[in-house]
Formats: sequence, structure tokens, C-alpha cells
Amino acid sequence: MYTGKEPTLVILAAGLGKRFGGNKQIAVLPDFNCTIMELSIQDAHAAGIRHVVLVINHLVRPLIEQEILPRLSRDLQVELVEQAIMDVPPRFNTKAQLRQKPWGTGHALLCAKPHIPGAAIVITADDYYGPAAYKQLVCHFAESEQSDMAIVGYPLEQTLSQQGGVNRGICQTHNDWLTEVVEYLDIQRGADGLSGKSPEGSRVTIPGSALASMTCWGVTQTLLVQLEVEFSQFLESYDSDVKNEYYLPDCIQSCVQQGLLQVRVHRTCDRWFGITYKEELKSVSGLLYELRHG
Repeated sequence: MYTGKEPTLVILAAGLGKRFGGNKQIAVLPDFNCTIMELSIQDAHAAGIRHVVLVINHLVRPLIEQEILPRLSRDLQVELVEQAIMDVPPRFNTKAQLRQKPWGTGHALLCAKPHIPGAAIVITADDYYGPAAYKQLVCHFAESEQSDMAIVGYPLEQTLSQQGGVNRGICQTHNDWLTEVVEYLDIQRGADGLSGKSPEGSRVTIPGSALASMTCWGVTQTLLVQLEVEFSQFLESYDSDVKNEYYLPDCIQSCVQQGLLQVRVHRTCDRWFGITYKEELKSVSGLLYELRHG
């Protein structure tokens, strides 16, 4: 039973999944006969979460209602929120009418804002984070009284892909507090270890133990308020070009730089799994089954 004291689990599941070729958020893992999102909800439930908000696109609502919701634990309070392109302040309606794709992860979380009474754990639907992440964030909010934000960082070497180079935001910290997330591109393993392209364009060595941000955040009401403010600023600054998206990490970074909030960094040793292409479903499913049942 949801009491309102524990954090809400918010799952961002409205992406279009173009590289996957469909709505990968609802793709069924063959070894489980359920989605990655459902495994995440099971792990969060085991950590004490009882309130879940799914941010979805309208196309998948019928399937989620008919197939996924009945499979979830009965003591969960689950709400579906549709991320709609037209969900913008009225003065930007004309700009929204020219838009063809969702506004991004910052807007997705903003759509969930009316349904989040306190702190929240925010993840993406097509990533598997492991059970420890939810336990860490539940404990974080119990100890911080929901005043400080948090991020669960994953050792970079645990987030690589067999499909080739990956892009990762690497957490820069000071005394376990987040100072910045720096994006490195095309991270690959070579003879001398891991390396990736820095923001300046040069290839640099990156320790495998460096913490990568995989969109596993513990957020507070302070951030949710600022999301609204900065989304309007974003709409003022950018045209309707489909390449421009309002990203959640950008708002968090802005809040840190302005001193509006602090973000505690928690290291996890759990393995992260993500799916980009349909061809990865079977292999990821097998690895997850071995991890959870081996």
C-alpha cells in the first residue's frame, strides 16, 4: 500500500525507438515473457516502492493496460501519463504544432510532475539497473529527508556494448557530490584500455572504474519546479527543429551550477543492461536470466 512517504518510481517510456524499429519499451524478453520495465518495477517493489508513474506515448496505452498492468503486483499504485507534443504552455502552441517528435526526457518528467507528491526515482524503460539501485535511492531519501538529489553511477566497464562504441556521460565528483556530467563519445576498449572522444574532440583514456550516468536519478520537488521554469526558457530559445530536445541532465546540470540543489553520487556494482536494437533482445534476455536465476 502506497503511503506517500516512500519515493515514486517514474519510468520514462515515451521514446520512439527508431533504431530499434518500434516501441522497445514494450518488447518482451523471451526468457521472462515480460518487459525490462517490468523487471525494474519488480526490483523497485522489493526495495519498498509502491507508487509507479509510467510516462508513455498514446500508441502503447492499450497494450500496457491490457497486458502489462495485470502482471504487476496488486499492491502497486500505477498511473499512466501520456507525453504529448502539445503539452506546452499555451503561448507556445503554434511552435508545438510544427513539432514531429517528443520534446525529450526533461519534458517527459515534467509531464509526470502533477503525479509526483514528493521525491522520485527516475529511470528509462528500456534499461535494466539491477536491484541495488532502488535500495540505494530509497535509503538515500530516508536519510536525507528528501532534501538532496541523488544519482546512481555505474562503473563504465559495466556499461559497454558488444555492438561497438558507446556514448556515456561520465560523472565528475567532489567528495561524492556531483559537480558535472561530461559526455564522451565512441567509447571503446583497445589494447591500452578504454578510450573515448572528449568534448574537445580528442581521444582520451577513461578508467573503467569511472562512473557513468545511465539515467538513474533520485529527484526532488526542487528539480521539478525548475524543470518547468527552464522548459519555458528552452522553448523561448529554440525553434521547432526536431533535433532540439529538452534533456533532463541539462536541467540538473544547470541547477547544480546555480547552487539550487546538490546531487549525491552513489556507486553501484550491479551490471547495467540496455537494448538499442531488436537483435539484442535475445542475448540481453539470456544474460539477465542467468543474472537473476543463475
